[in-house]
Amino acid sequence: MLGQGFVAAAAISASVLFILSLGGLSNQEKAKRAVWYGIVGMAVAVIFTTFGPGIGNFGIMIPMVIIGAYIGYEVAKRVGMTEMPQLVAALHSFVGLAAVFVGLSAEMERARVMAVKAAGGATEGFSAFAALVAKKAPDELMFLQIEVVLGVFIGAVTFTGSIIAFGKLAGKVDGKPKKLPGGHMLNASAAVLSLVLAVVYLSGGGMWPLLGIMILAFFIGYHLIMGIGGADMPVVVSMLNSYSGWAAAAIGFTLGNDLLIVTGALVGSSGAILSYIMCKAMNRHFVSVILGGFGGTTGPAMEVEGDMVAIDVDGVAQALEEADSIIIVPGYGMAVAQAQQSVSELIKRLRAKGKTVRFAIHPVAGRLPGHMNVLLAEAKVPYDIVMEMDEINDDFPDTDVAIVIGSNDIVNPAAQDDPNSPIAGMPVLEVWKAKQVFVSKRGQGTGYSGIENPLFFKENTRMLYGDAKQSVDKLLSLIE
Repeated sequence: MLGQGFVAAAAISASVLFILSLGGLSNQEKAKRAVWYGIVGMAVAVIFTTFGPGIGNFGIMIPMVIIGAYIGYEVAKRVGMTEMPQLVAALHSFVGLAAVFVGLSAEMERARVMAVKAAGGATEGFSAFAALVAKKAPDELMFLQIEVVLGVFIGAVTFTGSIIAFGKLAGKVDGKPKKLPGGHMLNASAAVLSLVLAVVYLSGGGMWPLLGIMILAFFIGYHLIMGIGGADMPVVVSMLNSYSGWAAAAIGFTLGNDLLIVTGALVGSSGAILSYIMCKAMNRHFVSVILGGFGGTTGPAMEVEGDMVAIDVDGVAQALEEADSIIIVPGYGMAVAQAQQSVSELIKRLRAKGKTVRFAIHPVAGRLPGHMNVLLAEAKVPYDIVMEMDEINDDFPDTDVAIVIGSNDIVNPAAQDDPNSPIAGMPVLEVWKAKQVFVSKRGQGTGYSGIENPLFFKENTRMLYGDAKQSVDKLLSLIE
């Protein structure tokens, strides 16, 4: 067993490593080292917490840690880059469920200690947590109960919200926003009733009010995320990331674990900041995002006139040969087709011919913040030609060819032209201002979010139908 001093030192070390990890992730060149900071920090946290004072039942705990680690390893090894968003959502649900279990367990231990003390019995031989509860004054116990309520409520919302997010990202749940009759009033009523039950619980109501809070929070998490459309799922993922952090912090307060408090606060605050940044990128109100009040329409969308005009690979290859400046806009379709390696080879050949080739990355491209950056880095695309929307949007009028690979909403002019569009007001990449636009798309459907895109019908746009990787590979055969 390790002394409290060792555990405290390890907690500080792990916290510093987590902070370095978050800081390093802001730079693509330092991201790999930053990830290792996080891995080492978590290993330190787990080891020193496991063998810290007051911890027991190693015969049960260590096998469970080993089994969990093995499952995590196998899952991570098998999950492709296209499945990372739903994996992240699933992991958020685990954090939320853990917070619920810890909260319920803490209440059971608190009630047991109170019953023993009321009967005049001794509390020796209790668990470390129960022993800690037995030493608390009445006002301290009240704070403990408040922590339990917050942990259970936030954890339950995170759990069901993450499950629905996973389903939408994996295509197992319809991506369109759906609400039960009553909409926001149902959520508000459930929140008010949760507050009433919290007062009952804090007044000595026992376990039943806490279970009621848990059930209501499960409903709120489910209904909030069901009411959000597929086009806004990247923001949802970062929002749930924030929720999971605050749930972890609540667990930390309940267990008296400083490391959990710090780690949860880091995750919660960074997730909230990321959600705010992404809301600005999508012209959404942060509060309405938290309340699940976006992703719907305010009226009938504009009618799209014209026809989609198809082009073959030979036509695209000829246009690329004649172009001097080219901008490539990747989206989730590129990830699904696993086309990033082929795209990387294409830009190498085009740059070797003296052409200016750059990538335009929208803040919410893909289904996870930074999704496209990770894919391009994996394909060894140079960092200096990967540009953010604000850096490159003004360059489209001077661009000969814009190639859109598997993107829809982030290049949709309806965001600027149609006030009734679900993405109205969202800043988009203005690819239609380029001299020629080629859109690599599997078919004529509206895609994941179900929003029609007038870009596909414009006079300077041509549609290259088919699997993105196969299309780019055919281009490679024509461009030496």
